[in-house]
Parts: sequence; C-alpha cells; structure tokens
Amino acid sequence: MHPEHAQLQADRIYLGWQYALLHPDPGPAPRRPSPVEDPAFEIDPEWVRRERLNEDLLNRPVKIVRGFMIALALLVAGVSATGLLDWSFAAVGLAASLGVAGFCTYAVHQGDRAVRHRIEERRSAVDRRRQERDRELFLAQEEHAARYREWAEQKERYDRQLTWYAVTVPDEIDRLDVAGGTLPGWSALITLLGATRLYSGGHLTVLDLSEGAIAKDLIELARRGGDDPLVWVLPVDLPRLDLGATLAPEAFADVLAHVVSVSEEHRTTRDLSFDNAILERVLEVLGTNATINQVTAALRALAQVGDPREDLRLGLITATQLERIGTLFGRGVSDRVVIERAWALESQLRKLETLGSEAVRLPPARLRVVSMDRQAGVFGNRVLGTYVATALTHILRQSPGSERPWYHTIIVAGADKLRGDVLDRLMDACETSRTGLVLTYRSLTPTVRERLGRGHAAVAFMRLGNAEDARVASEHVGTEHRLELAQLTETISAAGAGLDGGYTSTVGQTDEDGDVHATGHADLKEDITESTEWGRRATKALGDTERVLHRSREFLVEPHQLQQLPTTSVIVTDATAQGRRVRLADANPAILTFPKTTLGEFEEIRERLLEPFAAREDRPRDPDREPNPFEDAPPNLGPPPPRLDWRRRQ
Repeated sequence: MHPEHAQLQADRIYLGWQYALLHPDPGPAPRRPSPVEDPAFEIDPEWVRRERLNEDLLNRPVKIVRGFMIALALLVAGVSATGLLDWSFAAVGLAASLGVAGFCTYAVHQGDRAVRHRIEERRSAVDRRRQERDRELFLAQEEHAARYREWAEQKERYDRQLTWYAVTVPDEIDRLDVAGGTLPGWSALITLLGATRLYSGGHLTVLDLSEGAIAKDLIELARRGGDDPLVWVLPVDLPRLDLGATLAPEAFADVLAHVVSVSEEHRTTRDLSFDNAILERVLEVLGTNATINQVTAALRALAQVGDPREDLRLGLITATQLERIGTLFGRGVSDRVVIERAWALESQLRKLETLGSEAVRLPPARLRVVSMDRQAGVFGNRVLGTYVATALTHILRQSPGSERPWYHTIIVAGADKLRGDVLDRLMDACETSRTGLVLTYRSLTPTVRERLGRGHAAVAFMRLGNAEDARVASEHVGTEHRLELAQLTETISAAGAGLDGGYTSTVGQTDEDGDVHATGHADLKEDITESTEWGRRATKALGDTERVLHRSREFLVEPHQLQQLPTTSVIVTDATAQGRRVRLADANPAILTFPKTTLGEFEEIRERLLEPFAAREDRPRDPDREPNPFEDAPPNLGPPPPRLDWRRRQ
C-alpha cells in the first residue's frame, strides 16, 4: 500500500502513527576483498645473495686447489719444453695435475647447479602460493559480488519501505478514553482525530473544558477544507447559545438540576430528585418556553430573595405567576427547606441567565466547538460545562440512532471536570444513538478510574506526570509489553513548546464581516502542512532531524517510562478477537505529510506482503506439471543492479 494509494476509511478511528520497519537495516555494504602485499609471495634477493655467498665460501678451497693444479701443469709443460724433464714423466705429471683440476672444476659446477636448483625451487613455491592466493581472491570476490547484490536489494527495500503506519480502532467501539497528556498532546490528538472524521464526511462537536484552545488547529484545518466552523466562547457567547432551547420542561428541569449539583460532589440521587421536583413545578408555572432568567426570577420569588416588583417590572414573571409560586409549597419546616434549596438553585443558575437571550439562526456546520474562556471563573466554567454536557445528553436521547457509527463524534476535553453521573448519562446516550464519544482526562481520579475502559471502549494513555497515575496506567496496560519509540517523535515533540492564543468566536459573525474561507480543498496532507501549527513545526524540524529518521529505542511499559513519554505519544489498547492489542502511536498530524507514511495498519500491510510467499510455499508441488515462469518466478522487484565483475585485472 503506497501512501498515495491509501485513502481515509470512514469505518476507522485514526489515533496516530506507529513507527515500524518491515525490513531491518542491512548495515554497511560488504567490504570488497583486495590483494595484500605480502613478502611471503616474493623471492627474497637477500636470501639468493646469501645462498650464492655460502656456495662461494664452500668452493673457495676447491678453486684454490684447481688453480694450483693448473699452475703445476703449466710448470711441468714449461720444464719439459726446455728439455730438463723427460716427456714421459711430464705426461704423467700433466695428466695428474689436469685430472685434479678437472675434478675440482666439476665440483664447483655441481655446487653452482645446486644453488640454482634451490633458487628455482624457492621461486616455484612462491609462484604456487601466489597462484593459490589469486584463486582464493577471485573466489572471494565472486562471493563478495553475490553478497553485494543481495545487500543492494536489501538496502533498496530498506530505503524504500514505509516507516509510519496508521494506528486505528474500528468504529464498532462505543467510546475512546484518553488518560493523561498535556495540552499540546491533546491538541495533536484532537486535530488528527477530528480532521480524519471531517475529511471522511462526518460531523464533529468539541466541548473544550481544558481552557487551552486545543481545537484551534482543527478549526483552521476545517476552515481550509471548505467548512465554516461554529465556535462559542463561553460565557461571552452564552446569549447566542441556543443549546437546550427545544427541550421539554421535564428534560429542562433535569438539565438544570444537574447543573446545580456541579459544586456538590457528594450529593445523592434523592437530592437531585428534590431539586428536580422544585424546578419542574416552577417550569409548570412559567410555561413551556421559559428561559433561564425567568426561572431564576421565579426561584428568587420562591426563596423570598430581593424585591419581586423589579422582576415584575422587567416582565420576567407576571403577577399571576408570582401568586402561584407563593402557593406551590406548604408552610412550616418543609417551606424552610424549599426556601434554602431555591436560594441555592438561584445562586448557581444565575450564571446561565443570559443563555439564548440573543439567539440567531446560524448556518449549518460540520464542526462545532464550545469552549470556556480561561479568564472566566473556575466555578462558572464548571457550571457552563456541565450544562452543555447535560443538554447534549438530552438531545442525543431524543434523536434517532445513526445508521453509521461515529458519523457524529463528540469530543469532551477535560472530562474529569464533570461529575460521574453526568459522564455516565452522556456515555449511555452516545451508545444508544451510535454517536462516537472521546473523553480526555488530565488525571486518573477515583471517578475516572471507575469508568476508564468500561463497556466496549478503547483506552489511550499519554504522558502521566503523577507517579500514582503512571502506576495505575502501567498496571492497566501490562508491564510486559515492549514498545518501540522513534527518535523523531522525541525530537519533534520537544520542538513544540505549547499553545499560543485562544479561540475566536464565530457565532457572532456573519457573511458581511468579510471573512474569506477556502473552498473545495480535499488534500488533507497539504491542508495539514499549510494551516496547522503541527505541520509548520514538523516542516521546520525535519531539516534538522534527517539523520534520526530511522533511529528508535525500545522501552517497557513501566511507571517511570510513562512519566517521560513525548507529548504526542499515545499508548492505545483495545480488545480484538485475537486478544488485547497494545500499540504505541505518535498523534502528531503532520506525520501524515511524510513521504513514507501510509493510512494502512502495520499488521494489515505485513500480512498482505507475506501472503503471496506463504501461499506459494504452502501450495502442493505437482511433479508432472510443467514449470510456469510467471507463477514460479520471484516477485518483480524492478530491474536488477548491474553485475559486478571483480575478476577484471586492474
């Protein structure tokens, strides 16, 4: 699966990229054997000189005797020529002296022949060794040529192979729980997950309770893709938020009761029922289209707080409604309890008084982001977040189930700020309506631990700074798993310093504002590079990290390792028919733009590549069948490299 041939699949939830190598590094090229200049393969001139010198020393006495005998023969011949010696005696002397001289000459000649023979034997032995060395060198060079061709093929496969594979979970799961992580890490994960859902034709709602503008890149990416995202920044955009305006009075009372309980962690179902009963009766008096400010005015009248004539003057309640509110409950002890609860309800719901007061008809958008202003109060943001989550829950409960799972996806960033019962109701509503749900938690509180991975859900762990959270996460994953972490992940994650700026509200803008949006872009890679901060960071960092593209290290899932994970690293665990899978992914969306990244999964591609070889090996051989070069030939890997001939003499 070449990267250009892989397409986004709507039935998969993309969570990151796994670094893996199908073909290991073949290492350096095999070294070519070369002849070594060895003195043992050359005859030593010094040895020849010594041999001849020794022979000369041995022949010196013989040569002296030969010279003396020749001189004696000349003397005898001279004496006999003068007549002083008889020729008979001279002939005997000449024969004896010349015989001895001839014998000495033969002895010297034999010595010289022996020396020449030894030199020739030494030269022949050296030549034989040289020829044997040349034969061994030629064989070694032929073997090296074969090894080099094999190495070149392995090197080509290694250089051309894919290195980043998609980490996905099927859309059969109901929920994704993300535990731990930093704001930049959440930004990367939500940008990747949201972009793949939007570009595969889905809809996305982000409830950002982190106050960190983690969906800012996703908004820019959606805008470049031709969509006009809707962004509410609460509480500034609370008047233009009409979420929950169409709820029935019973559902509206339930929503408000849960909003009030946000500050009381230990409240029971009985307390919620009591608040719900008060609100339902108040809404019955106000009518079906009651607003939050009308509800708070009625609660002030019920709690006997302030002057009701001011609310009458503003038209929040009528005199008839004020009279009916005064007779809703009896007098005595129960009346004091109702007054206390009405006062508590009014003090918290007044933060929502402007809800929907300036609601306008907004154009449809496939991306909707509801965020909390970091400059607002912490308690007020929790109230607003609880209201949005609870209102979404009731809307999902009333909507029919989707024909396609995860067609609509809800992301709640900072879900640990919501009460456990609010989360439970949201999970159940998403499951019944087949809406995808992603919950991110900064810390593993007892409430989070009870719900982490519950039901048919996948769990992802990011960096866990707290030691106790890291211990719980390592026990959940299992410390026996060995994961591979790319050095590129550590390098690029370190380059991302954090998030800058915040959200810009769009619900108050109209087409006349002059905003120009890109339209019709379908290239996700190009859009990530051009419109996201992650794409720009990766492009800048890649120039300095070319040397670490193929470096990685392994680690065990231990607490201290989880505390040192790079910001974009995600450990994904999900259950399959073959058992539970544990994979390490990099959620950086810019990895999709790398030339060796594919949208296929590692296991899928490995099985696809190994399947032809396994089928060919398992196929029974028919001895009577004629060989088919098209079936029996190895796979076509392209033109072979030129044959190397190491036997050519230099």
